[in-house]
Amino acid sequence: MKIVVLDGATLNPGDNPWDGIARLGEFVCHDRTPSERILERSKDADILLTNKTPLSAETLAQLPRLKFIAALATGYNIIDVRAARARNIPVSNVPIYGTDAVAEFVIALILNFYRQPQLHSELVKKGEWTRLGEWTFWRTPLTEVAGRTIGIVGFGRIGRRLGELAAAFKMKVLANDICRGNPPAYPCEWREVPELFAESDVVSLHCNLTPENTGMVDTALLSRMKKNSYLINTSRGPLVKDADLAAALHAGTIAGAALDVVTTEPITADNPLLKAPNITLTPHIAWAALAARRRLTQVTAENVAAFLAGKPTNLVN
Repeated sequence: MKIVVLDGATLNPGDNPWDGIARLGEFVCHDRTPSERILERSKDADILLTNKTPLSAETLAQLPRLKFIAALATGYNIIDVRAARARNIPVSNVPIYGTDAVAEFVIALILNFYRQPQLHSELVKKGEWTRLGEWTFWRTPLTEVAGRTIGIVGFGRIGRRLGELAAAFKMKVLANDICRGNPPAYPCEWREVPELFAESDVVSLHCNLTPENTGMVDTALLSRMKKNSYLINTSRGPLVKDADLAAALHAGTIAGAALDVVTTEPITADNPLLKAPNITLTPHIAWAALAARRRLTQVTAENVAAFLAGKPTNLVN
C-alpha cells in the first residue's frame, strides 16, 4: 500500500517522526501541497493523509486507486466526506489529542488578560521601572481571575477540560452545548448563548463550525457582552465575524479579545483585526504542543493500521 502525506510540515517540523505510519507501507511525505499539485501527488496513493489540504469531490473522482483517507486532525471539513462515502472510501479523524493543549492555552490567554505579564516585561526592558524609581508599578489594572465568570460555548472534551481548569482557578463556569450530556464533576450552570454572552467575564468558543453557527458572533451578540469582558476563539475562525469584532474593539464594546483562528488562514493583510486595539492574535497554535502532535501521529498510525486490518476506526463517514 502506498501512503501519501499531503501536508506534513505542521505536524512534524522535525520533532515528531513518522516512523509508526511509515512502517505500514510505501511512505511518501510532502511538507506542503499547493492546490495545483494535489491530483498529481495523490493519483498513485492507496491511502492519503491530509491536515489542511482539501480533497474535493472533483479530486476524489480522479483517484480510482484511493482506498482510505486519514485526516491529520479532529476537523475534517476539508474532505468531501459524502463524495468519499459514495466511492466507498472510508475517512477517519483523530477525535482526541489536543484536549489539554487547547484548554491550557486558553487559561494562558485568560491570565494574560487580567495580569498582563508580557506587557510589563516589555516596559521594564524599555527602562520604565528604572525611570520611575519606584519599587513597583503597573500600567493596567491587575485583577484576580478568582471570582470571574467564564462562559464556554461548546462543552465537549476541550470545553469540559477548560471548565475544570477554570473551576480550579475559582471561576464560575457557564456552559452551552447542543447536547448537554452528563454534568461535570465541578459546579457548572447551563445557559443559552445570548445569556451566556451577557453574564460572562470571559467567553471562550469551543464548538464545531456548522452552517447554523457560522458568523454567530456578530455585532448583535457582542453588544450583549459586558464592557469589561473578553472573547476567546481557539475553535474555528468563521464562528466570528472579523469586521464586527474589530468594530466592537474600536468602540470599546468589550475590553479585549484573543483569537488563535480567523476566517481566512493565514490571516490576510487587509483583515481589520490587525488594526484593532486590545487584541491578541496567534497563528493557530493552541493545538500544537509537542505532546499533542505526537498523540495525533500515534492515533493516525492506529487508524491506518486498523484500516489495513479490515477494521477501520474513528470513521466520520
